[in-house]
Amino acid sequence: MTHFYRAVLSPCVGVCSLDEHGLCEGCLRSSAEIARWSQMNDDERLQLMENVLPLREAQRA
Repeated sequence: MTHFYRAVLSPCVGVCSLDEHGLCEGCLRSSAEIARWSQMNDDERLQLMENVLPLREAQRA
């Protein structure tokens, strides 16, 4: 059986400035999440991209 993996690309949009809550203005990640991104496995990255960041986006609105 062949397994296909999709690379989880960084949500960075090049607007790198932290807001008053410590979240990046561009991608909504915390500084700790940004720092850990390269060490996260795909499951951790997907969790952040599909669950955490959309929730933060909704709360921002």
